Amino acid sequence: MKTKLQMGTVEWLLLLILSAVWGGSFFFAKIALADLPPFTLVFLRVALAALALWLVLRAMQKALPRSGRLWAAFFAMGCMNNLVPFSLLFWGQTHIGAGLASIFNALVPVFTVVVAHYWTTDEKLSYGRIVGALLGAIGVTVMIGVDVGNGIGWWSILAMLACIAAAGSYGLASVYGRRFKEMKAEPLSVAFGQLTASAVMMLPIMLVVDQPWTLESLSPSTISAVLGLALVSTAFAYVLYFRILEKGGATNISLVAFLIPISAILLGTQFLNESLALHHMAGMSLIFIGLLVIDGRMLGKRRIANGAIRGSAKRKA
Repeated sequence: MKTKLQMGTVEWLLLLILSAVWGGSFFFAKIALADLPPFTLVFLRVALAALALWLVLRAMQKALPRSGRLWAAFFAMGCMNNLVPFSLLFWGQTHIGAGLASIFNALVPVFTVVVAHYWTTDEKLSYGRIVGALLGAIGVTVMIGVDVGNGIGWWSILAMLACIAAAGSYGLASVYGRRFKEMKAEPLSVAFGQLTASAVMMLPIMLVVDQPWTLESLSPSTISAVLGLALVSTAFAYVLYFRILEKGGATNISLVAFLIPISAILLGTQFLNESLALHHMAGMSLIFIGLLVIDGRMLGKRRIANGAIRGSAKRKA
């Protein structure tokens, strides 16, 4: 069934803003990591963002979630969507640049279609999605393989693999999050719940591993970066995300994956003196082509859909 596009001018503008906001998270993190260890930064990000969304829910006079079953799902979602990927990405950015980390993050839709094939009955892999996933994998191989050949340090290689694992965790979360609609949980409540659960889980990890009371006083730039990461790139981003999701649907909002690396790379090159090698750009191009194939619309969605693997269950409308 052909997807009905409902993106108006306002929604497209918000999508561009969202890509800049999420791309900025790599920029803010790189600045904050100069003074803060990764786990402490993860905790501050989710805790401050949860507080901000709690204030939003209170201002909108919406009831806070109380169901024990719902909170159990929040903790699982918080682990896959926040705790694990944020920790891996922040640790990775202590060894590689923000722009390069954002390119690996663009693999999220690739992991999502693979996970959905095995975890759902209505989002099975088509030939187009298989080709798109393979192109994404080739793009990653180009970037990492050439780096290894150039003698880059193993810590940098491990950092790249950590960013890839973070994208995989996001892919798991994308599929797991489908259950909240069946549980009749409002999107903003889900965002607040998973961030709150993430803060609860992250607190003991931060206290044991980072011992934040031993840290030196933070610079004004670090404090500003933490606030930007939590309030702008997390809390505000969720508000934008669910506004676009409501009007344009999940398929349209997935296009943000094409745009995030652009803003992250521009910020990194302009303000952090970062640069990307030619093979990084080539790998990113392959990943983007793979995303285009997975999305299908720019290549003729109906033609790709007709190539669905025989015997798969009915596709999601």
